[in-house]
Amino acid sequence: MSSHFFLDWILLIWLTGPTVSGLLVKGEVGQNVTVPCFYRVKTEYDITSMCWGRDACPASKCSQPIIWTDGRKVTERHHTKYVLKGDLLKGNVSLTILNAQETDSGTYCCRVEIPGWFNDETTNLPGGGG
Repeated sequence: MSSHFFLDWILLIWLTGPTVSGLLVKGEVGQNVTVPCFYRVKTEYDITSMCWGRDACPASKCSQPIIWTDGRKVTERHHTKYVLKGDLLKGNVSLTILNAQETDSGTYCCRVEIPGWFNDETTNLPGGGG
């Protein structure tokens, strides 16, 4: 018996400033789900570290981190189901959850670490199954 439970998430992008934009990400249990996250890379000096975590983005770093990069490669991963398939050197740090399950629904944080005070770009992904 196959499960046709769908995972629905709303992607909220929080940048410095009042603008918030949303994107609905849907996935089916048992399939791979990719959650988009990008930052602008103009030169090699723009490449920076970032993390993905469970729960909303805190004031700094990621709470319950699941994957970290130094900007060029993944440096830490807490489970093999989480992968970054995009071109990190071009700012594509989208998270792919392999074989997504109902327990994978929830809130995710994408934090791109920008030097300086309160400059980090954060993306919160609140959601749940439907």
